[in-house]
Amino acid sequence: MTRAGSTTRVEDVYQRLRADILNGRHEPGSRLRVEALKEEYGASSGVLREALPRLVGQGLATFAPQQGFRVVEVSTATLRDLTAARVVIETHVVRESLTHGTIEWESDVLAAHHNLARTPFVDENGAINERWLSAHARFHQALLDGCPNQHLRQVATQLREAAEVYRCWARRPTEHSDRDTAAEHRIICERALERDVPGTVEALRNHIELTTELLLGGRTGDGTA
Repeated sequence: MTRAGSTTRVEDVYQRLRADILNGRHEPGSRLRVEALKEEYGASSGVLREALPRLVGQGLATFAPQQGFRVVEVSTATLRDLTAARVVIETHVVRESLTHGTIEWESDVLAAHHNLARTPFVDENGAINERWLSAHARFHQALLDGCPNQHLRQVATQLREAAEVYRCWARRPTEHSDRDTAAEHRIICERALERDVPGTVEALRNHIELTTELLLGGRTGDGTA
């Protein structure tokens, strides 16, 4: 297999593992044994040893010597800490993004929101739609891409990816929710394109914090921040 082919295979296995973790097919805290995964995903040890550290980097798995890889554990304290960190970092980065973003940045935000708004949250099997996950991540990333500080953008992305676990594992049927996440995304997009810094910061903060309130309060919601 060529290096390009190997890279493509690693990406494919990584995306499948990520989707399976977020959809609960690998339980929180469960072992990710290379030998078992080789059979399940039809992948070589080399491919898995490249894909699994990427899950660690995204906050979806952990690694310890002599213990190997595990799906990340979940806890109320961690969720609260992640939420607080996201609010601080993302609101700062979005301020910078609105200040420095170009016309091309505006176009990217608008296109990302258009794609998200037209992608269903669940697929025909009732599982979280992988296309929605990608569209959702792209929208939030596009909002921050106007910030010139690459390191801040990376930190914001890592925190959002780590919080993704909680939203996906705690998802409840959207038809029973009085939360309109599509409207929340639309408001964030509109305020960002208007360069309304206080309004965008407020909308983004509320969007992030509401998800945690729903998850910790036991209220019904789709958990999509």
